[in-house]
Amino acid sequence: MSGWLRVIGLGPGSAEWLTPEASALLHEATDIVGYMPYVESVPATVTAKRHASGNGVELERAREALKMAAGGSRVAVVSGGDAGIFGMAAAVFEAMENGDGAWRDLDVAVVPGMTALLAAAARVGAPLGHDFCVMSLSDYLKPWPVIEKRLQAASVGDFVLALYNPASKTRREQLTAALDCLRKHRGPETIAIAAKSIGRAEEQMMVTTLAALNPEDVNMRTLLIIGSSCTRRIRRPGKPPFVYTPRFYEEMP
Repeated sequence: MSGWLRVIGLGPGSAEWLTPEASALLHEATDIVGYMPYVESVPATVTAKRHASGNGVELERAREALKMAAGGSRVAVVSGGDAGIFGMAAAVFEAMENGDGAWRDLDVAVVPGMTALLAAAARVGAPLGHDFCVMSLSDYLKPWPVIEKRLQAASVGDFVLALYNPASKTRREQLTAALDCLRKHRGPETIAIAAKSIGRAEEQMMVTTLAALNPEDVNMRTLLIIGSSCTRRIRRPGKPPFVYTPRFYEEMP
């Protein structure tokens, strides 16, 4: 098979966060496959044919990309952020495992990208300076009781917690339930960071507390970072605060 498939993370939004490796492969590709907003964000200098599709058809998209690669095309499957974090990489391998056996011989590789978590953390300082965990609040592919159990475990374990896909226009009650769970196990003054449209022109960064965080300020373009008991805020007169989690751990009483 002469074709190849690369699953590429485009970064959170800013062109500066597209890695040189990802950029080079996009320009080598004959075909770009992905969710429409991500395909549209591929640089205009990329001349490959674009195959955009809607949300919720990740497996179909992956199968089509594998078919094209098996037919000799050089295919770039794109995701926002890092393709391996709630992105298309897992869908490609799921399609490979359960699809045409010949797909396992394809030249397939995942190209890492800057994830929104790292970009948002850098904007405010170093909230990921100690142990942290990452979750998606979407119950599209996993039941809410599983999410709730993991939220509780992360809260009791006193991890810094990053929440992807916290809410959409139609999925609001999950965020409220998640915040209720976190507030039950963590103090009201726990630092909370809401990073909206990170890396884009409309970017907004808000440093607040778990008690004051308003669910109405959160949408699908928002990443939430909930601090641990050790996470600290450095106030700076006239400037946004810095937030960091110390490298050492000193459990709060």
